[in-house]
Amino acid sequence: MGRRLGPWLLGAYLAALGLSSATRAIVPIAHPPAPDESMVTLDNVDLAYRDVRPTGGDGGAPVIVIHGSPGDNGEVEALGALLGRHRRAVSPDLPGFGGSTWTVPDYSIAAHAQYVLSLMDSLRIGRAHVVGFSMGGGVVLTMADLAPDRIASMTLLSAIGAQEYELLGDYHLNHAIHGLQLAAIWLVENGIPHFGALDGGFLTVEYARNFYDTDQRPLRRILGTYQGPALVIQGDKDPLVDPAVAAEAHRLMPQSELAMFRDPDANHFMTFARPDTIAAVMEDFFRRTDTHSTRVRGTAEASRLTAAARSFDPASIPPAVGVALGVLLLLIAASTLISEDLACIATGLMVSRGTIGFLPGTMACLVGIVVGDLWLYGMGRWLGRAAVGRAPLRWFVHQAAIERSARWFDRRGVWIVLATRFLPGTRLPTYLAAGILRARPWQFLGAFILAAALWTPLLVGAAATFGNEVLTRFMAYQSFALPAVLGIALAVLLVGKLIVPLASWRGRRLLLSRWRRLTQWEFWPRWAFYPPIVAYVGWLALKHRSLTLFTAVNPAIPGGGFVGESKAQILTGLGHAPDRVARWRLLAPAVPSDRLKALEQFMVDAALTWPIVLKPDVGERGGGVSIVRSQADALNYLGGSTEPVIAQEFVPGVEFGVFYYRIPGQARGRIFAITDKRFPDVLGDGRSTLEQLILRHDRAVSMAPFFLAKHAARLDEVPAAAVGIPLVELGTHSRGSAFFDGEWVRTPELEAAIDQLSQGYQGFWFGRYDIKAPTVEAFQQGRDFKVLELNGATAEATSIYDPKNRLIDAYRTLGTQWSILFEIAAKNVAAGAKPATVGELFRLIDAHRRALGAHAST
Repeated sequence: MGRRLGPWLLGAYLAALGLSSATRAIVPIAHPPAPDESMVTLDNVDLAYRDVRPTGGDGGAPVIVIHGSPGDNGEVEALGALLGRHRRAVSPDLPGFGGSTWTVPDYSIAAHAQYVLSLMDSLRIGRAHVVGFSMGGGVVLTMADLAPDRIASMTLLSAIGAQEYELLGDYHLNHAIHGLQLAAIWLVENGIPHFGALDGGFLTVEYARNFYDTDQRPLRRILGTYQGPALVIQGDKDPLVDPAVAAEAHRLMPQSELAMFRDPDANHFMTFARPDTIAAVMEDFFRRTDTHSTRVRGTAEASRLTAAARSFDPASIPPAVGVALGVLLLLIAASTLISEDLACIATGLMVSRGTIGFLPGTMACLVGIVVGDLWLYGMGRWLGRAAVGRAPLRWFVHQAAIERSARWFDRRGVWIVLATRFLPGTRLPTYLAAGILRARPWQFLGAFILAAALWTPLLVGAAATFGNEVLTRFMAYQSFALPAVLGIALAVLLVGKLIVPLASWRGRRLLLSRWRRLTQWEFWPRWAFYPPIVAYVGWLALKHRSLTLFTAVNPAIPGGGFVGESKAQILTGLGHAPDRVARWRLLAPAVPSDRLKALEQFMVDAALTWPIVLKPDVGERGGGVSIVRSQADALNYLGGSTEPVIAQEFVPGVEFGVFYYRIPGQARGRIFAITDKRFPDVLGDGRSTLEQLILRHDRAVSMAPFFLAKHAARLDEVPAAAVGIPLVELGTHSRGSAFFDGEWVRTPELEAAIDQLSQGYQGFWFGRYDIKAPTVEAFQQGRDFKVLELNGATAEATSIYDPKNRLIDAYRTLGTQWSILFEIAAKNVAAGAKPATVGELFRLIDAHRRALGAHAST
């Protein structure tokens, strides 16, 4: 019932989400200014602001009061009203908040500082006292850096300034946390069908962007260079901005005055709860500043100037307590869901500098890790094995890994959980497999907890033990922070990918496999191998003044056989020699049972028995080709394809690729190249598993990832002594076959037979046959062979993949091949053939792409 209900629930959710998104787009939430706010438009951004003036005339320089985040100027409305009794007090809603424009490209404190300076210009305020509350402290600090002459004084009210005291104390780590916060809020706002109910709330994407877009690193420099009068106000029980931030700002600004409130209500919210007390302190400071009775940096005391010049001491960072500790522990637990090991290391660093204790930090990591493990188990249990083959799970874990983990559980049960905790890269498939196999939840909960309890203290403790020295050096060389982080990440990657694998025979063989695929060009992916050939083909196209001339090389084949050609159409073109072509039939799209009946009828008509070859009518490089050995296998294949499929007799024997061409006007064609295709196998010894045999095989190890995935269900089998296990059955290089130069089989009889077959196909001039024969001798004599396929314009002389060939030899052969192709195409066009148009070519490419997608699962 659950599986049947799942698609309906998913459909209902997507429908509700689409309707919600449409509703929010059509009727966006309004952000009107408050009745007592004024509006001004600056650079296409509307700014709402409160402007309070004293009834008895201005009593000194105006004051600009900046609110924090999240919030708007309502946070400082009472404070602004009290200050406005003595002087003009302006408090804007920053963009993204309140009644101002919410959609702007940049929500950082730097961008906000520019907006406030522009507002001062609009209001003809040349110079003002500036007050920054909480996040607004970063705005006024940036204003002082951008326009110091316009700042009469600066007041930091429970404000940011020294980021070493915030969250994890490092810009990059904090930035990652702010990024997670932004992603979470964005997902809530856009992934839940709420029809606008969550828009414009307290914790919004705009608030998260404010923190994510902001770089607090310059604030320490600004504090250390600001020259004017400064006042720092803070409560010693502030849970959001540590009082140590105020102490550090006071130290860095030796001319500053510090008002540290120490009563029971001295917290972050005293700005709202007791604005009269704070306003009195500020007004006294403003009045003295207006009469030049406050200090500037040049008149600061010598002892404070000396203290300001000292480097920052990481030991001054106080431990997190109360609400701050709770928030930090929640962040640690949440960060384990992204990277368990990095979260433990970061926690250890915080332990080393005294921010949190070892026990609470370790417990936070432990809770987050166990919750993540249970989530993976639950995903496997709910979604099942089939989900692993679909996005997004298939992006992170291979079906082969799940199959292997399942076999581990069959033999070792929960003990494998303990092992995988210490083997990077095995947790995801193993825990998913536990859920897929519906292992007993309570039993595995105990295993998860035990494994995490063994691993987590070790990692946190190691980071804490060595973290103090790391942090000391880091603080001394903060300018190298990003290169250092990247260097550490690279080192971890090298250790995980190189050093750890060297510790086992399997790891060393897989490293050898990777090395060979990097250094031996025959294993390179297409994107790495083909650029020089593509460039050469482009040059030939320019030389012949036609981008699609090559499609005229085989007028009988759409597009010349460049892409999207029908195998059935080509095999039909060889109908003049039915004894030379493996018997075949095209199975049109239909329900699987009807297609199976058509297949069985073909087998009766052609007097064939299993096995039978099934392959897509449009395909490439062996994609979707399968040798089926039973009715059940055939039905499974046909049920996974919605495109035309070719059923073809299975031809035993040796296989060769024969590349043929004939220049128009010449009486005879010639064989350009012959490929000797060989199918690697391994020989059992009665002791080694199939996986060990594959990794030990000198050729197979080069394509180990492919073979291990292909034979995932059998890797733990131990073949009997002297029993051969074929690794591939298809003559495709990218699917494991070994290709060698087959020039040694060339004979006049073979050339005559291939030429006779080719000249009987009107409109065919250039391509490669895939041929099987009962013996090499029969093939050389040009008898008893059967054509499996014929490929046109994009066929390769696959003999280039002989390991003896150098890369330059391969490029030289392919260059010659393409030169011949353009020569033939040009002669065909001169004789009246028409190359495909660009539009026709793109339609063939699109049809080819869709056909490949339809056969991706077969």
